[in-house]
Amino acid sequence: MIEIGPGLGALTQPLLQRLGQITVVELDRDLAAHWRSRQQVSVIESDVLKVDFAGVQPAQTAPERRANIEKLRVVGNLPYNISTPILFHLLPFAHLIKDQHFMLQKEVIDRMVAQPATADYGRLSVMLQWRYAMENFLHVPPEAFDPPPRVQSAVVRMIPYVQPALLNPATLEELVKVAFSQRRKILRHTLGRWLDEKGFDGGFDTQRRAEEVPVTEYVALAQAVAS
Repeated sequence: MIEIGPGLGALTQPLLQRLGQITVVELDRDLAAHWRSRQQVSVIESDVLKVDFAGVQPAQTAPERRANIEKLRVVGNLPYNISTPILFHLLPFAHLIKDQHFMLQKEVIDRMVAQPATADYGRLSVMLQWRYAMENFLHVPPEAFDPPPRVQSAVVRMIPYVQPALLNPATLEELVKVAFSQRRKILRHTLGRWLDEKGFDGGFDTQRRAEEVPVTEYVALAQAVAS
């Protein structure tokens, strides 16, 4: 279990009581020192955006057992200002992760789980739904915090697909970024030109807006372009 940003331990403490040990990622030097003094806690003192999750192992795990360790579980009350970069940073490590549970600003989670043909559906929706099954399962009102923030919060559950569609993530990311760069325009003016530049002559309906195209079609297009 890895917690991103334990802070003073509102989530860490009950997790420790349940699990007996935990790994935390903490950038603040004083907080990192505080958690390092706890025997049951392994501390990664770093900016989470620089953490190589492929190399994360509990300090208490014997070297000969590390190769057979179970998949990681990642949790956290993510900083709202960098929540999206954190989600994208974790994406390449999805095959090593069993599940992720994060508290985020509600509008971010709305975008993560949005369906096509809705205002919230966009780049974040496509990139994450390709790789995860996601559920917005807990609303957290402002009065749950002290002091209460001016935003609504929620908790999202993210479970990586065991066998996701095989593609080059960079191709999908570029493709989706171009598609949603001018979301009010017909794709012929944005993605259509990008496909022409790539020499793509396959079938894809560009007489739609980006938000009208389901995730499965973006994924299939990324596969076709790469091939």
